[in-house]
Amino acid sequence: MEQILLEVENHAAVVTINRAEALNAFNYETLLELQSKVEQIRINPEIRVVLFIGAGEKAFSVGADLKERKNLTDEQVKRNLFKINEVFNAIDQLPQPTIAAINGFAFGGGMELALACDFRFAAKEALMGLTETSLAIIPGAGGTQRLPRLVGQARALELILTARRLTADEAFNYGLLTKVVERINLVNESLSFGRQLLANGPIALQQAKFAIKSGMNADLNTGLQIERKAYEVTLPTEDRVEALQAFSEKRKPVFKGK
Repeated sequence: MEQILLEVENHAAVVTINRAEALNAFNYETLLELQSKVEQIRINPEIRVVLFIGAGEKAFSVGADLKERKNLTDEQVKRNLFKINEVFNAIDQLPQPTIAAINGFAFGGGMELALACDFRFAAKEALMGLTETSLAIIPGAGGTQRLPRLVGQARALELILTARRLTADEAFNYGLLTKVVERINLVNESLSFGRQLLANGPIALQQAKFAIKSGMNADLNTGLQIERKAYEVTLPTEDRVEALQAFSEKRKPVFKGK
């Protein structure tokens, strides 16, 4: 059975963590499959937005597979830690906009996967948090770095040091989520948001994402230079010409990602 499913339709990719019986926990095989799917997405020009979700109704992902971990050597644990960092960094750096559809539990590495995405939608019943300190470890797949950049240092310290589990409404109030929706509407709401993105120029989306993410780690002047260079990438594109033509003809543009 495939641990990671990938479906592509109308320029949208849906990536499903397919281990419902294990609450979509990440073992090493799952991480390898996820890495392979992410690499396929990165180089596919037909994919313009990406949705991540967990199989079943109980969990987005509860993070590392603790049943696997208790039988691993220290070297194998380090191997898994390196791999999950590598995969989540690749997701964070995907040129396409990414959405996490949090359909249930999102703890530890599962929450870190959601944090590696650009947007997070959650079902009302979802529970989430970086709970690693309750297991005498710390977040090791980007949580200590991505969470404070999202919600601020004080709140990140609070959530990580208490290992607190947040309801979806609490997570929204903390600034973790884009939107909280009814479980039955989660996929449709997430894909509807994705379609809003798809209405815009795909190269422009990628360059805007690149400028924002790269600029966040630079001083203002460097960030402005990054923005200008990203803008210049859009200038010679067919899509920019199409947008101007469509505006003059009072119609919706048809973007080709060229």
